[in-house]
Amino acid sequence: MEHPEENPGDYKTPERQILSCPPEAAGKRLDQALALLLPQYSRSRLQAWIKGGQARIDGVAARDTRQKMRGGEILTLFPSPAPECLDDAPEDIALDILFADAELLILNKPAGLVAHPGNGNRSGTLLNALLHHDARLAAIPRSGIVHRLDKETSGLMAIARTLAAQVSLVRQLQERSVRREYLAVALGEITRDGVIDAPIGRHRQARTRMAVTSAGKPAVTHYQVMRRYRGATLIACQLETGRTHQIRVHMAYLGHPLLGDPLYGRSRAAPPGLPAFPRQALHALRLTLRHPASGESMRWEAPPPEDMTNLLAALAAQALA
Repeated sequence: MEHPEENPGDYKTPERQILSCPPEAAGKRLDQALALLLPQYSRSRLQAWIKGGQARIDGVAARDTRQKMRGGEILTLFPSPAPECLDDAPEDIALDILFADAELLILNKPAGLVAHPGNGNRSGTLLNALLHHDARLAAIPRSGIVHRLDKETSGLMAIARTLAAQVSLVRQLQERSVRREYLAVALGEITRDGVIDAPIGRHRQARTRMAVTSAGKPAVTHYQVMRRYRGATLIACQLETGRTHQIRVHMAYLGHPLLGDPLYGRSRAAPPGLPAFPRQALHALRLTLRHPASGESMRWEAPPPEDMTNLLAALAAQALA
């Protein structure tokens, strides 16, 4: 159930900052010095403001994030709402909100909802829905979305409602202290638990796909066998990293692509008799993180949606037949 909201009209853009560059920042880059002075803002946001001419050094506009500091300079910053959000329209799209306070939203995203506007999806996205729910999110990069789920993946997502909360959540993700647990149905009968430690990067030929490649970024997925069916296995996956399509790519690399995956399941045909499923059988089941303000460890769980529950029932019925 949604919590009552404050008046969106009460939001104000972050105020101008006038700061003195401390001696310990001597030799550091401008963006590094500002990150020391303003830890509530992410490094990417500070860099965007610098490149946008919204930072001054001793009254002179700075456009180079790499400019070295001597210490003692007067730094002036003119923050503004995140430019990538300015053209996005609020849209009245229902949100399944499991938790809400001044710093954080926890959502249960349905399958079929795209996270960000992009080519072919300029409207009807989660970002558009968030701007309607809370107009102040226009001032947060990506409207507070710090990690995303694929369009056809359902389940839990965390949304930052302040810049400070966003910085905290991004750092937790970088530190790998956020625990993300998924349920998935993979093709084939997996016999034991395991860990996939294989770098993921853009596919060399098919640029819309990701692949295991030596040139990719580190990616680690833990998987546990929950139940075996005829020709399929229910697994629980835990991510250490958060690469694009990570579970889908890793399970396909293992030789067990997810049931219904239109992108990575082509290499292995589903055995005859398996129930049809119109999307990848993947659901973000549990999410554990530290609250950005209190530091308290918090955990949420979202049961699988009806289509996945029906799939599991059909698989179980076939196994018993």
